[in-house]
Amino acid sequence: MDGGALGLLKFLAPQVPSLLNTAAWHTLGMTPTSSKWGLREELTVQVLRQMMSGTGTKPKPIGKTQAVTLKDPGIKGKIWVAKATVKAPSPEDESLRDAVFTAIDDMKNGEVQYTKPDLVDTEVEWTGFRPSAGKDDLLPNFSEDEKFKRMMAEPTRTSDTTILYFHGGAYYLCDPASHRALCSRLAKETNGRVCSVRYRLAPQAAFPSQLLDAFMMYLSLLYPPPGSMHDAVPAKHIVLGGDSAGGNLDFALLQLLLQLHRTSKSPTVQFHGKTVDVPLPAGATANSGWFDIARSMPSIITNAKYDYLPPATHDDVLSRFPADNIWPAKPPRGDLFCDLSLLDHPLVSPLAAESWEGAPPLWFCTGQEMLSDEDCVVASRAASQGVTVQFEEYEAMPHCFGMLMPFLPTADRCMRSWGDFCRRCVEEPASVKTNGTYVHAKTGKEETLVVTEVSKITLEEARRYMREAKEKRLKGYEKEGKTMPKPAL
Repeated sequence: MDGGALGLLKFLAPQVPSLLNTAAWHTLGMTPTSSKWGLREELTVQVLRQMMSGTGTKPKPIGKTQAVTLKDPGIKGKIWVAKATVKAPSPEDESLRDAVFTAIDDMKNGEVQYTKPDLVDTEVEWTGFRPSAGKDDLLPNFSEDEKFKRMMAEPTRTSDTTILYFHGGAYYLCDPASHRALCSRLAKETNGRVCSVRYRLAPQAAFPSQLLDAFMMYLSLLYPPPGSMHDAVPAKHIVLGGDSAGGNLDFALLQLLLQLHRTSKSPTVQFHGKTVDVPLPAGATANSGWFDIARSMPSIITNAKYDYLPPATHDDVLSRFPADNIWPAKPPRGDLFCDLSLLDHPLVSPLAAESWEGAPPLWFCTGQEMLSDEDCVVASRAASQGVTVQFEEYEAMPHCFGMLMPFLPTADRCMRSWGDFCRRCVEEPASVKTNGTYVHAKTGKEETLVVTEVSKITLEEARRYMREAKEKRLKGYEKEGKTMPKPAL
């Protein structure tokens, strides 16, 4: 038995009595979700809830939890993966960094504090579908360049669609390796390819490190740095994608691009010594997007019975985690991802964004989950501002159900819809229209939604929720005896 299997067994063994009890009550129709879920979903969510909340267990150091999610499971099955390192511009080329920092300052509402990180070389995994492989076939022992060429030569890769993908994991967990199956599925559904980004993780790297990585990678697709294995990808062939925190990052990147277009009709930056245009992509997508880092919206509480995410109070006292070499951060701050002053900044929490006007088509998927309010607000606001929006809500489904419960017919529908939207943004942009769909849990029955009406919460109300949550976090942080970090020069 390998270490991963042994660790899982050790985790599950103490839960057996509780799982058996849940199974019995579910069979009798006595659990809060038994009318919506089958037994498999019920037990899956209970196990995930225990893993996420850590109820009844001693908190582990952040670094130890992070390390578990970064283990590479290996590559086998119907997937191509070609690994590459994308070179950052030279330190003298400040234009890209300055564009991000200027946008942060221009879009702020009040004083904010953040350090100004450097650009770094960034690893990616080019991912494609490998139809001829068996489920246990290992990836051939080719060079990375040869793997890329073989992936690009697959007969099924008939589309120019390139998804620039950012994985989820609350900004401090997971990796492209943990999302390979998902990226392979998206490559299959689009007949295209996925560029999955290994962006810097918190708490080692705070905002805006991740946004810098995302912006640099977008420009690197458009204008490949010397030594890149890929050719230039036109913006009309690029669709941004992400789940959970990755959805936050791709929508934050989109807000950054929109801000550049709001301040200049034809925005440019210096990139590897050349002046380059900064166009908008063909589309942007978020599966269970985490658009409110403050975790302030009502659905955090009202939809908790359908979800496994920890409660918002989980973020209030980060000092409960044993100290290790990555937390507390240096200088100290009150959130794993960012300084508390930034919780309601539009580039940290896209929920707070004033305008989505001019954005390319957007795709949203949400369950009846703890984050559904923020997804609904962003979708409805974008649609009301004239943006083409495809919105899908799945009854009684938890966060990122399409990835975590692939055995469900609704999960399969979600993944097919996601890939189809990305492909049509590139191949058939005129076919992409605003529409909303509500999918019932047990029957799969679909109802039409008016996207501009999927949320009754106004932007002003959402901002108030976020502001109140930020103020609460700030007070709690001060009570813990911490001092706020000073802004970097």
